[in-house]
Amino acid sequence: MPWELREHEGRHYAVLFHYASPEDAWAVELSETVPAPATGAEEPAVAHVPGPAFLVALVADEDPDLEPAVRVHSPAERVVPYEIMRWFMEQVADQVERCRIALEREEGAGAAGGPRGD
Repeated sequence: MPWELREHEGRHYAVLFHYASPEDAWAVELSETVPAPATGAEEPAVAHVPGPAFLVALVADEDPDLEPAVRVHSPAERVVPYEIMRWFMEQVADQVERCRIALEREEGAGAAGGPRGD
């Protein structure tokens, strides 16, 4: 599952991409990061990994009529900095575009494949 990290005012955030089979959609998750587990090496490959998601955007990849939806998962009030929210929504918009392009290609060529190839 690929993810991207961003630091903002000393806090670290992650956007994680994965396919949510029960939803038949791509999930784009926003979380604060947690320290990466020790790997036994002197320096870990990454310092932070995604933590529990507090925003999840679901992007349908098989039905172009289904609008993307954002779910909020947070037991407590949370402040999300504007720049981090913009970054997250840009990632969601990019995923929507990838899914729509893939769907158009599948309809035109009858081929199968996932929209996020990384």
